[in-house]
Amino acid sequence: MAQVPLFIQAKRNNDMDKKVSSNLAVNLSTKLLINNQDVEGSGEWLRVVNPATEELVAGFRGASVPQVEAAVMAAKRAFQRPAWQSPAMRKAVLLKFADLIEEHRDALMEALIEEIGTPINLKSNHVDTPVAFLRWFAEQATQDRTRQLGFNPAHTGVSTVFYRPVGVVAAISAFNYPLLIGLTKIGAALAMGCTTVLLSSPLAPMAVMLLNDLVRRAGFPEGVVNILAGAADVGRALTSHPDVDKVSFTGSVAVGQSVLQQASQGLRGAVLELGGKSAAIMLPGVNYEQYAFSLHARYARNAGQGCGSPTRILVEESRYAEFLQASQQAYPKITVGDPRDPATIVGPVITSAQRDRIEAMLGRATAQKGTIVAGGGRPAMRKGWFLNPALVGGLDNQSELAREEVFGPVSVVLTYRSVEEAIQIANDSELGLKAYLFGTKDQCLKLVPQLRVGTVQINGGSPLRPDAPMTGCKLSGLGSEWGLDGLREFLVPQHIDCAI
Repeated sequence: MAQVPLFIQAKRNNDMDKKVSSNLAVNLSTKLLINNQDVEGSGEWLRVVNPATEELVAGFRGASVPQVEAAVMAAKRAFQRPAWQSPAMRKAVLLKFADLIEEHRDALMEALIEEIGTPINLKSNHVDTPVAFLRWFAEQATQDRTRQLGFNPAHTGVSTVFYRPVGVVAAISAFNYPLLIGLTKIGAALAMGCTTVLLSSPLAPMAVMLLNDLVRRAGFPEGVVNILAGAADVGRALTSHPDVDKVSFTGSVAVGQSVLQQASQGLRGAVLELGGKSAAIMLPGVNYEQYAFSLHARYARNAGQGCGSPTRILVEESRYAEFLQASQQAYPKITVGDPRDPATIVGPVITSAQRDRIEAMLGRATAQKGTIVAGGGRPAMRKGWFLNPALVGGLDNQSELAREEVFGPVSVVLTYRSVEEAIQIANDSELGLKAYLFGTKDQCLKLVPQLRVGTVQINGGSPLRPDAPMTGCKLSGLGSEWGLDGLREFLVPQHIDCAI
């Protein structure tokens, strides 16, 4: 990968900019990618701070509103050119892109560790999974989706439905999984023949901007992939731009609602993957010890910064003490510490403000008769925005901690008296992204249709797969990502009616 040494502008005050260098194991770039050219940002100043060390990684100017205009127009011109209309070319370029990302997986992971503090043992989730998704998208690029409706004797005509790419797609990623989210958004859109503008989170732009050179080396034509980083004004300019045909956003419910409002001004479609407050129902008879570690590690990993985490755990009232005992035995195995240590499961949360927010929520919970029954507090670390995972009991499903997305390594344990009550509690949420069922296969499958969520995982499920859709119910989202359903989001049906 062609790299530029990291001598980055760090804004110290209003009067002076100071150049700083870093001793990172990988050289980072702070350039935007517009029309296949590296471009210095001219917008608001962005600061990237390592949440494990509290040290400045980079300070640089993000995109400006005029640079959003330039990126969108580059994507529009690229969409209108014949080159990108070739499915065979799209497949080849996407496969090459996947190969290059795999080749540079260590450098990309190093950037992620620096900017979000994610543990190195999540490299597969952050880098290898999007590579697998890109390869699946590439194979889908050459599939013929034409539908022959045949002859209509009432109207003496023959109808065919073709599927055309929607156009320019604005893809907005989140800080918790910048590459996984960003690459799967643009991968699906590109495979279907769209062109893209990818906007990273301002908290985590570094790994995404390392893709610039890989985009060129993969052979993407000019303007097909554009990469921006920027503040809120950049996001608004992108989602409301009249030449953007579809918006794909991952983030909080509140921001997602704003994105939808901005997109709707131009009557453009949006795919929204938003928050979750997923329930994990431990059905009668389940062995708590068998699942305790994997269940608690699931919401603790990546410092709990994952929308599909099981943050409401439902257990039988009569077995509550038994579950607490199994949990207290599992918690010491959930290691909090240095993200570069392969044994670490829980790294830091993204900012000091986020840690303060989580601790305030826990404080209010304990003031309302909640009890931290496992974990809690801060680890004995000199620097970094670390929190020990925490399991909270003594609350009901109407408590703040049971209803609001924490986005930290925290879950609540709730009790039920019957399976019917457990389903009712699980569905009693404004969010409906995922649910987890633990029990016999037959028990679980019988209950699945009653759950108002997009995904149900039974006994832990399996790793992400590209051919399975990610869909949210209620406030958890709009539309689908991944799988054939996700690909259809970037296609428009065109009916051809030919008279005979």
